[in-house]
Amino acid sequence: MSESVNSSDKPDYRYPDARGRYGAYGGKYVPETLMCALDELERAYADARTDPDFQTVLRDYQATYVGRPTPLYFARRFTEHLGGAKVYFKREDLAHTGAHKINNALGQALLAKRMGKRRLIAETGAGQHGVATATAAALLGLECDIYMGTEDIERQKLNVFRMRLLGSRVIPVASGSKTLKDAINEALRDWVTNVGHTHYVLGTVHGPHPFPLICRDFQSVIGRETRGQLFDAERRLPDLLIACVGGGSNSIGLFFEFLGEPSVKMIGVEAGGRGIAGGEHAARFAGGREGMLQGAYSFVLQDGDGQILGTHSVSAGLDYASVGPEHAYLYKSGRVEYAYATDDEALEAFQLSSRLEGIIPALESAHAIAHAVKVVPKLPKDAIVIVNMSGRGDKDVQQAARFILPDEVF
Repeated sequence: MSESVNSSDKPDYRYPDARGRYGAYGGKYVPETLMCALDELERAYADARTDPDFQTVLRDYQATYVGRPTPLYFARRFTEHLGGAKVYFKREDLAHTGAHKINNALGQALLAKRMGKRRLIAETGAGQHGVATATAAALLGLECDIYMGTEDIERQKLNVFRMRLLGSRVIPVASGSKTLKDAINEALRDWVTNVGHTHYVLGTVHGPHPFPLICRDFQSVIGRETRGQLFDAERRLPDLLIACVGGGSNSIGLFFEFLGEPSVKMIGVEAGGRGIAGGEHAARFAGGREGMLQGAYSFVLQDGDGQILGTHSVSAGLDYASVGPEHAYLYKSGRVEYAYATDDEALEAFQLSSRLEGIIPALESAHAIAHAVKVVPKLPKDAIVIVNMSGRGDKDVQQAARFILPDEVF
C-alpha cells in the first residue's frame, strides 16, 4: 500500500514512501522471520483499503456497534473558566469500550478475519487497547491473548477483569520495566512463533511498516468527523487541535484530516511525569533522540550507548519510550508542535474536567486538557480549540485517588 512521497517542495503528509518511511522515520526493523508476515499484511491491507465491501462492513460496525460518529461537544463551563478561546471536546470517550482504541482494534480484527487468521494477540498499557481487542475478538469469534506488564496490571485491575470477562486471556509480563514496552516485546515474540494463524493487533501508530499506516487510517475517522461537525456548528476550521501523545494514535487520528490546512495549529502533549530534569518522564521529543525501538526508527528515550531508558507517567497509556514515526516526521518538519504535561498537571486537569463538565477523562486525555489550561486563556475569544477526549476515566479513578486523596483507602 506504500506510495512514494510527493517530489514537489510541498510536504506530502499522506503516505510513507516505498520503504515505509515518513521522511527519515519508520521502516521495518524486524527479524527475517517476520518480513513475510509484514509483506502479507501490507498486501492484505492494500486490497481491503480499496475494497468497497470491506469498507461498507467497517462503516456499518462503526455506526451500529462502536457508536460513531462520536459527538463534538462545546465545553461551555470549561471555556468560561479559562476565559479565552472557545473549547470543544471530541468525545472519543463515548465510543464503545470507552476510548478511541476500538477504531483500530475493530478494523484490524476485520482485516485478520479477511486474511483467514483465527487468533488475535495484542499488547496493552492502560488496558483500553486490550479491552478493545478483546471486544473485537468476541464480536468476530476469534481467539485472543493480551500481553500486559505486571505493573500496568496492578494499576489497571478493572480493565484486566474486563478483558477476561470478554473471553480473552491476559498474559502478565514481568520482565524489564513491566510496562508497555515489555508487553510489546512479548507480543512480537508470540507473533514470530504463531504467524501462520495469528494476527498481531498493534495498538498504536508505532512498530514496523505497515502498522503505523494501518492504525493511522483506522483512527483518521476522528478527524474526518470533527471537521464536518465543526463546520456544521461554526462554519469554519478550528484554530488549534490538542491531543495527548503516547504512541500517538488518538492524536494522529485527529490531526491527519487537517495536516493540509496551514491555518490549523496542532499540539501533541506527551507525559512529563515527575519532570524532565529528573529523567522520570515519557517525553520523547523533550528528552529523547533519534533511534530504533520495536521495529521503527523514531525518537526514543535512550542513553549514550543506545540502551532504552526507564519511563514514568501517572498514565499507563503514555508510559512508553518511543513515539510513532509519523509524529517524528511531523515534529521534525515543524508541522506539529509537541509539549508535555507533568503528573501533577494532569491530575489537576483530571479533577477540573470532572467538576466543570461532569466528564471524568482518562489520565491520558487529562494531559491534553492540562495543556489546554495553559494555552487557551492566551487566545482570543473568537478562536476555536478542539481537545481530543481520547478516553474516559473509569479505569483511572482508583489510580488517581491514590494521589488526590492519599489518606483514603480504596
